[in-house]
Amino acid sequence: MSELAIRVENVSKMYRIGVHDTHKTLRDALVNATKRPFQRAQALFRGSNSQQAKDTFWALKNVSFEVKQGEVLGIIGRNGAGKSTLLKLLSRITEPTEGRIEGYGRVGSLLEVGTGFHPELTGRENVYLNGAILGMRKTEINRKFDEIVAFADIEQFLDTPVKRYSSGMYVRLAFAVAAHLEPEILIVDEVLAVGDAAFQNKCLGKMGDVAKEGRTVLFVTHNMGAVQALCSRGILLKQGTILTDDTAVGAVSTYLRGLEESISQNIADRADRHGKGHMRITQIEISDGERLAIGRPARFGFHVTGVKPGTTCSFTIYDQFGQPVTYFDSALHSHEDLIDLQRQAAFFCEIEELLLLPGRYRINVAIMHNGELQDHVEGIAFFEVEQGKLRGRSVPADTGYGSVFMQHRWINPQ
Repeated sequence: MSELAIRVENVSKMYRIGVHDTHKTLRDALVNATKRPFQRAQALFRGSNSQQAKDTFWALKNVSFEVKQGEVLGIIGRNGAGKSTLLKLLSRITEPTEGRIEGYGRVGSLLEVGTGFHPELTGRENVYLNGAILGMRKTEINRKFDEIVAFADIEQFLDTPVKRYSSGMYVRLAFAVAAHLEPEILIVDEVLAVGDAAFQNKCLGKMGDVAKEGRTVLFVTHNMGAVQALCSRGILLKQGTILTDDTAVGAVSTYLRGLEESISQNIADRADRHGKGHMRITQIEISDGERLAIGRPARFGFHVTGVKPGTTCSFTIYDQFGQPVTYFDSALHSHEDLIDLQRQAAFFCEIEELLLLPGRYRINVAIMHNGELQDHVEGIAFFEVEQGKLRGRSVPADTGYGSVFMQHRWINPQ
């Protein structure tokens, strides 16, 4: 067998805006095939190339790379960079518009909740169905079945149709099937974020085990720490093209530098955001313009347009390595606490005593309204935390590992 697991040559993927490529019936497919020559002729007659360009979107453009057997590749980039589209092409869920993809070996993939399982079948039946799709014999699936069930931890729901599963249950079983049915290539998208933290760590550990067995892993995530810990190599996508193909650490560094460069733009003008867009973050304030220091108060303010009752604001602080450090969510406060903030179309989060160690940090912010994401901006701001005193004791910049200082004391027990 070739030493290559995957070869991607000049692959591009175009979507027509507002047009579905799939056909629900054979009749639809035949009718569409009959109409296509006439549609092309009409387009040429009208000279509608400019209009066609407006109605199309290139999710990927001229992407080429190779993945060796046993390699663990992290694919990173901002939302809309083309990551999920690339994985769908590699999983053969959809075909490229241009270019060629060659895969050597069975592919197990976990891309999004709902992919790969038949909703009317039970969990047990779907395990065997997925195994058959991978080309496995029933005896092979039987050998792995108990291990799959134990990993997914859904034994009591095994004979329940998966359409009744919660998203977390669905992902647990789907990952267990994808990872344990011994595919030569395992492809995993950000869907793991649906599970709880314990299960995410369990999945990362399993992907590490798969890699040690000499199988190939392709992993898409926004968790830069997981990429650096799990992957040997990273590909950074930007607007459908490869910006960087480097070591995992190198790709993550380039990604983080790109986020920092976005700070020069006015927040209201930034296009690298996603959500419904009915409400948008327009301005951010950090600590009233003062320099932040460990042990001192801190204040984070987010100005939002179009705020309505039921709107919440959350933000995550990341360290210089892209690891999430802590998370704040206004939904955890009572409605009464937010009335004045909503009237002012701004959310302010006050911290009495900042426990972040000296260093450089960034913020991702999300605005929600009645459970729907309205606006999300990555790297909306960067800030420095300086040396300071925590309850009278100095905290130097070089304190060892980690990003948070916790109050403690050393004692001599009797």
